[in-house]
Amino acid sequence: TTLANIVVFSYQYLIDPRVSESVTAEFPTNSIIVFDEAHNIDNVCIDALSVNLMRKTLEESTSNLTAIKRAVQQMKTVDEERLKKEYLSLVHGLAQSNITRIADQILNDPVLPDDVLKEAVPGNIRKAEHFVSFLTRFVDHLKKRLKEQKVVAETPQLFCKLVKDGAEIDPRHLRFATGRLGSLLRTLELVDTETYSPLMLVADFATLVGTYSDGFLVLIEPPPDNSPNTEAYIQLCCLDASLAMQPVLKRYPSVVITSGTISPLDVYSKILNLKPVITERLSMTLHRACICPLIVTRGSDQLPISSRYEARDDLAVVRNYGTLLVEMSAIIPDGIVCFFTSYHFMESVISSWNEMGLLKMVLRKKLLFVETPDSVETGLALSNYRKACDTGRGAVLFSVARGKVSEGIDFDHHYGRCVILFGIPFVYAESRVLRARLEYIRNNYQIREGDFLTFDAMRTASQCIGRVIRGKNDYGVMVFADV
Repeated sequence: TTLANIVVFSYQYLIDPRVSESVTAEFPTNSIIVFDEAHNIDNVCIDALSVNLMRKTLEESTSNLTAIKRAVQQMKTVDEERLKKEYLSLVHGLAQSNITRIADQILNDPVLPDDVLKEAVPGNIRKAEHFVSFLTRFVDHLKKRLKEQKVVAETPQLFCKLVKDGAEIDPRHLRFATGRLGSLLRTLELVDTETYSPLMLVADFATLVGTYSDGFLVLIEPPPDNSPNTEAYIQLCCLDASLAMQPVLKRYPSVVITSGTISPLDVYSKILNLKPVITERLSMTLHRACICPLIVTRGSDQLPISSRYEARDDLAVVRNYGTLLVEMSAIIPDGIVCFFTSYHFMESVISSWNEMGLLKMVLRKKLLFVETPDSVETGLALSNYRKACDTGRGAVLFSVARGKVSEGIDFDHHYGRCVILFGIPFVYAESRVLRARLEYIRNNYQIREGDFLTFDAMRTASQCIGRVIRGKNDYGVMVFADV
């Protein structure tokens, strides 16, 4: 940063507290921060402060603790003075001991208030062997909680109370876990961070659940009876996106948040808990009328078409969707990109189209390619899709809203002359985490559940539709197929 006036990187590195200090340590506080393509910034904030622990993670954490315990014993015989210096530095707190605010640190604390950083580390976890015992009891407690036979959703306060009763751990000491672990790993000179990443996750979980009493949910979910291969997990879910944004806003007075689909602006102001000084909406400039939007609510047989869950198995709806694609592929040249609401819906519809013979009809005009959850397969499909468009054969790409194609891939010029949305991409509303977040923003930011779900679906649809218009000279047809 001493040589560059402009630094470009993913804004996840700035928001995620586990890496932000390492990336931005030398940035002056008068820097101007620009969050571009920030339409999903609230979800990035949520993900940055959420921690998911599987049973395998906890088993690996136990192995990490065993290795650290051996290293402590070895250090005692070789260089006990080094452990004593660490103990004394912890008396002055994490900040003054320069553990969590150094450029070459092993790991950073999740968002910790300044008063916690200045507070002395509790005496019963200053000694290395005592801290290892502390983490061991915490990991064992998490393992016991994973044996729950039914889904459990708890507030951080209740979870911490159960930690105190079940593991005899003072909940106030949990918030020091990440900083204390970072100090110990540096003291022991254990720099292989990949090896100790499971234990780091556990420490992050402990720090967050011990720091915040509001804005989080602890979710423990056993594997479903009909899915024996699914692992049980315990998840600390962040519900308040503003918790990750506040340190950025506090450190840098000049922050710009921008995107082509960041609308409505007042929703972002509420969920990020910020008061913008300047708000500007810039209109799109085009050389000519290059967008042809179509809203299709009925099929050729005049039956309504919809991607609603109860209508997804209706063969009449599926057939009408397929007929729409057949007709579009017959008259639109080059590339067509189709977006479905989920992978499951896409697989079901494509299978039905194949049985109806509709795919054969599309193949007479264009080749077919499919996005999958596998990034390598999707990359190969995209490469061949472009080749088909370049050779004049034409192609159809089946994709999923909120997938890789919908966010980061441009279909400029002949690569995307039409985009079809088979249904409005509403998020799965029965998710326990989403229900908790909807309740939280309703109670704290007065945003109704229906309004937020519609807002989220519209910004996702805008991202999908916008894939085909990538410049002033570009043009394309945009089809919304839903009643």
